[in-house]
Amino acid sequence: MKFDSVIIGGGLAGLVCGIRLSKAGRRCAIISSGQSALHFSSGSFDLLGALPDGTPVTAPAESVAETIRQAPEHPYARIGAERFGALAAEAAALLAEAGVAVEGDAARNHYRLTPMGGLKPAWLTLAGYVRSEASDALPWRKAVLFNAEGFLDFYTQFLAEGFRRMGTECAVRTFNMPALETIRNNPSEMRSANIARIFDRQENLDELARILRREAGDAEAVLLPAVLGIDRRDAAAQLERQAGRPVAMVATLPPSVPGLQAQLQLRRYFQQSGGVYMLGDTAVRYEAEGGRITALYTADHGDIAFEADSYVLATGSYFSQGLVAGMDGVREPLFGLDVACAADRGAWYDRDLFAAQPFELFGVKCDEHLRGLRDGRAVENLYVIGAGLAGFNPVKEGCGAGVSMLTALAAAERILNE
Repeated sequence: MKFDSVIIGGGLAGLVCGIRLSKAGRRCAIISSGQSALHFSSGSFDLLGALPDGTPVTAPAESVAETIRQAPEHPYARIGAERFGALAAEAAALLAEAGVAVEGDAARNHYRLTPMGGLKPAWLTLAGYVRSEASDALPWRKAVLFNAEGFLDFYTQFLAEGFRRMGTECAVRTFNMPALETIRNNPSEMRSANIARIFDRQENLDELARILRREAGDAEAVLLPAVLGIDRRDAAAQLERQAGRPVAMVATLPPSVPGLQAQLQLRRYFQQSGGVYMLGDTAVRYEAEGGRITALYTADHGDIAFEADSYVLATGSYFSQGLVAGMDGVREPLFGLDVACAADRGAWYDRDLFAAQPFELFGVKCDEHLRGLRDGRAVENLYVIGAGLAGFNPVKEGCGAGVSMLTALAAAERILNE
């Protein structure tokens, strides 16, 4: 099978890169083995929440140069401070084109509400989700928090206590309806995605609206777990109109409905743009000649080769086995690319669980064009993007989604200019 580009990995980085290439008229295939980190998303995308030294960041576009100064191997250094703002704007526009409605920009972080009741900096947040311009306060003085009866992945007491610490009075209510009884008989079925499918049906959303009107009291805002439909995007807006007051959603513990929705929308947009998405397949080996990848083989297609002018590795980090840690080090398992990794295993971690963990900085080495290195030399037509790159800590720096999307766009730009 012949393509212009083949992308290995169907998460956020792979999809953004694939969409950019497909929209430019390139025949592009994505090989995806299954779930991506998007399925654990909070409903927000981070760009830069802290410098490598831990200093909080409020203005990502202004702070990226200092990030690069402190961490010269950071993926943002491969992009360059001068291109950072333009690529961030392009990424936000791409999400909107794909039907992923978001709010925010790279000039200044806002703050998203975590499932445990705290506020963390964010770049873009899905429309209809709780967000605040302040790092220590919510937009309301009095709110009511509803939860589906029996839904255990939504910790209302933690949330309510977090609200009170930020000066917002919060009442907690539960709701029930006949449709929920169909999944409540088995406790394992009371998970966010299963509940969300109930609210894809309009009659169930209307029933919830009646409950909110009846029980919301004098609260300024109504807050609900992010379980208001898998295939619909208008649930919060509908409830807001019917309840007569602001209605916003709060992320739950994984699996994440907003993450599933974003994944579905991006995949659909990629396919509508002409891309081929192969779900449930795994790249297992390759052929190379003269410093270039010439063919890729997958588990499902056996001896049928994927041939392309360029290849993009977007397999992620440890979570998705884009990086594999063993007793002898950390390796990239498909192409055998060079990996930045401390030789002394004692230097891999900090005994303080909440400290920045050194192993988070490990990852695939690349050149200034994001081409993967093998034995110190760039593989001419193999680009590496996203979480598998070396030189950054996505948790402590709050930049995981930004690195994924911006490196994806930078690599696509390089491929298109070849």
